[in-house]
Amino acid sequence: MSAIVPPSTLPPARTQPAGPAAANAAAASFAALVDRLDYLSTQDVDLVRRAYRFADEAHLGQTRKSGEPYITHPIAVAALCTEWKLDAQALAAALMHDSMEDCGVTKSELVDKFGAPVAELVDGLTKLDKLEFNTREENQAESFRKMLLAMARDVRVILIKLADRTHNMRTMGDMPRSKWGRISSETLEIYAPIAHRLGLNQTYRELQDLSFRYLLPWRYKVLDKAVTRARNRRRDLMQRVQKEVEQAFAKIGMEVRIYGREKTLYSIYKKMDSKHLSFAQVTDIYGMRLIVPNVVDCYTAMGVLHQLYKPVPGRFKDHIAIAKLNGYQSLHTTLVGPSGINIEFQMRTDAMHVVAESGVAAHWLYKAQAPGSEQSERLGAKWLQSLLDIQDETHDAAEFWDHVKVDLFPDAVYVFTPKSRIMAMPRGATVVDFAYAVHSNIGDRTMAAKINGEQVPLRTELRNGDVIEIITSTVASPNPAWLGFVRTGRARSKIRHHLKTMAQTESRELGEKLLTQAMRAEGMEALPATIGRHAAIWEKLLRFTGSRQRDELLVDIGLGKRVASIVAKRLVGLLSELGEKPDALLLSRERFTAHETLSQGSVQVDGSENASVQYARCCHPVPGDAIVGYLGRGEGLVIHTEDCAVGQRLKHKDSERFMAVEWADEPVRAFDVPLLVTVSNGKGVLARVAAAIAKEEADITMVNSGDDSAGDETIELRFVVAVRDQAHLESVLRSLRRTSSVSQARRVVSSKSYPTAGG
Repeated sequence: MSAIVPPSTLPPARTQPAGPAAANAAAASFAALVDRLDYLSTQDVDLVRRAYRFADEAHLGQTRKSGEPYITHPIAVAALCTEWKLDAQALAAALMHDSMEDCGVTKSELVDKFGAPVAELVDGLTKLDKLEFNTREENQAESFRKMLLAMARDVRVILIKLADRTHNMRTMGDMPRSKWGRISSETLEIYAPIAHRLGLNQTYRELQDLSFRYLLPWRYKVLDKAVTRARNRRRDLMQRVQKEVEQAFAKIGMEVRIYGREKTLYSIYKKMDSKHLSFAQVTDIYGMRLIVPNVVDCYTAMGVLHQLYKPVPGRFKDHIAIAKLNGYQSLHTTLVGPSGINIEFQMRTDAMHVVAESGVAAHWLYKAQAPGSEQSERLGAKWLQSLLDIQDETHDAAEFWDHVKVDLFPDAVYVFTPKSRIMAMPRGATVVDFAYAVHSNIGDRTMAAKINGEQVPLRTELRNGDVIEIITSTVASPNPAWLGFVRTGRARSKIRHHLKTMAQTESRELGEKLLTQAMRAEGMEALPATIGRHAAIWEKLLRFTGSRQRDELLVDIGLGKRVASIVAKRLVGLLSELGEKPDALLLSRERFTAHETLSQGSVQVDGSENASVQYARCCHPVPGDAIVGYLGRGEGLVIHTEDCAVGQRLKHKDSERFMAVEWADEPVRAFDVPLLVTVSNGKGVLARVAAAIAKEEADITMVNSGDDSAGDETIELRFVVAVRDQAHLESVLRSLRRTSSVSQARRVVSSKSYPTAGG
């Protein structure tokens, strides 16, 4: 976000020199930045100076809403980055982060002057304002995708972005009030969760409080006053607690540093809002943090505290043994202090404290940590890698952002594999999410699951401590229904990717079959080979159709985007140029039987659930019905009954898209068919009707009662029943008609016209 005064009110950039006061202000703020660079080498400091001079020139003449020279903002962002001890490349990028977006500087210019790494960082931070998008949301989604993917490749991108957003939020008061709500909501919903996900707790808390301040200013002020009053009242109490704790540790000779900590205003507000509490009922506003030399001392310290004050039952959390998703480690316990006030204590080591406050930035702050250690893997690396995995499977920005948002919720549950490996999952995650978290192949082949030794549905939500066993099968594949309950972005993107791939494969196979049949109708036995002398024919055909490759053309035919007979005629024409003529005998035979097979021969259907074949909802065909196939435009093959009114209207209008289809000998599933049952209204009638259907081993998938059209005596019941075939349907209807209280039972065929006639 750039808080720049509109150009109409500005002198042209790079032409009007800044006034002496502005120059002095910028120089003073840069001098303060240089004072923070003592951890860099002389060469690195020189790179930062060059970046400052370049950015200063680029932003010359630009001011912020406060009236300060614009360069003070990049300097402030770089200063925030020094708190994480980021390297010179990151600081240079921080100083120039708005130069491409606001000053027309090109990426190649930055590569020439500062090298490719710095240019990539600046490019990752640049929004896509110059591209055309239909909506603001589309623009925002694409910009976030760009930033997150850049961040996945180099985490410094998001650290600079968070520093940029933090400074913009600190100076929000200079922005028009009309922008407060949008920018604060965006910060609260996107940037704060990203900071939390990456373990940057200090930044996370500050962004939350600043967003709260500008999003709900009145509530913020009221709560701030209440906390200030409470702080003054309880100062003596907290000093007493601190003194007693220090004495307790001095007795056993343990080295410990004690800090007071206060709940943030936003977290107090959220607790009051979610649990419907008054401010007086929020008792854990204050807490203490103990920094001890090593891990064992954390547990010893907890024992000392439990001897000093009584613990609150159920308020102990061990985040050392089981770290949070973002790498956070600490022992938490809530104790009843003097005057009955609840006080939370946190015990951690120095190393844990660095990670707790700075998350992924601990890589630069805590030098003892090896880059390839298990610790660094916990610091968000897995999540960053998952962003790249999701991107590989979806190229739609809004879809990508939907996947990511799900993973930004901080709550987690901890579950076990059968081999006792601990895995952290988002709250609300299901068995399928777990399967994909283990491995994408496990997820794709999931057939059933056991939790704590008992078989459970795949949509079962996970709870802390569950032991989960996934049962796989080589013939299993993802079900589209899974998308309705999975929680994680990884699972969602893997399922969608698999379904898309499967749909493409099925459509390609159908397209090949249709084109082969159309070629037979033209007197050619089979499709020409793709190699040898026929390779040039395929190239010409692809140019004619505008397809990039053969598979793409076959998919289009399978989806009904192209008519097989037209493509076949062109292909036969190209073959004739090579001297290959149609087989006269085959041509005669195919034309003689054309009335039996409509235009393109017969395709067998067996009820397999796939994207290339759909069953029309207007007539609900079942095995045994006479059927025809309509090659919908972009929808694949839609199956209608021969006497379906909708199908007949389509045939009259679009006959070349119809083809003969037939049922396979052994359909693989049951088929839904709607029934209308008229019954005498009375006690237990629904139970009798349901029993009659169940007796014939048919499943009821839906039931509702229609309008009482014949008065109080009768009522219409509408069922959707799953049957194997037409004979099974007839036996269900006979059973219903024999049932007492049933006056009529019949199959329903809707005359409702569907635009696509299918699915």
